[in-house]
Amino acid sequence: MTTRDHWDETYADKAPDQVSWYRPHLEHSLAVVERAVPDRAAAIVDVGGGASTLVDDLLARGYSNVTVLDISQNALEQAKARLGTLASSVRWLAGDITTVELPPSTFAFWHDRAVFHFLREERDRARYVATLRRSVPEGGHVLIGTFGPDGPERCSGLEVVRYSVEELSAQFGDGFEEVDRQTQTHVTPLGRTQQFVYWHARCVLRG
Repeated sequence: MTTRDHWDETYADKAPDQVSWYRPHLEHSLAVVERAVPDRAAAIVDVGGGASTLVDDLLARGYSNVTVLDISQNALEQAKARLGTLASSVRWLAGDITTVELPPSTFAFWHDRAVFHFLREERDRARYVATLRRSVPEGGHVLIGTFGPDGPERCSGLEVVRYSVEELSAQFGDGFEEVDRQTQTHVTPLGRTQQFVYWHARCVLRG
């Protein structure tokens, strides 16, 4: 089974509010976005956004240039159905972040909650970082959320890589200035707890 098939099957078998990473609202992410890019026309990409409600809340706050990228077409279709007519105001991309072609120097804010920790191979992480570096210009912001050192070792039947904030930031190398870091406890729909770490950085002059 391919990675795409795995995630399509996951979203076919479970409702969006039944997956372990579900939150009704991504409060921390929304607060960071509003502080970092108050311009409502700023280009924002939600990597692995799937059926997340982040796009709903961004639209409700007046953001008008939002892209949702996910490997699962099923996840994107669930989000589109939930948004109804508002879905036409969002750019939807079905693709693998390690191979997808994104426009250069475009996104003022790159958001990823719970994708990066699924990239177990060094080559996939390197491709992810290279795509991010091409797509986010100097001055752009990045928010990455992964399982922390005490988080789960597996999610949705797949092994993950757990990170401290220091280990996470080291994956991205030079050219990023840390703005903030957070460690939070996420409570799953089944009442289990998961440790997440969040790294917020700004892209600075490279080379």
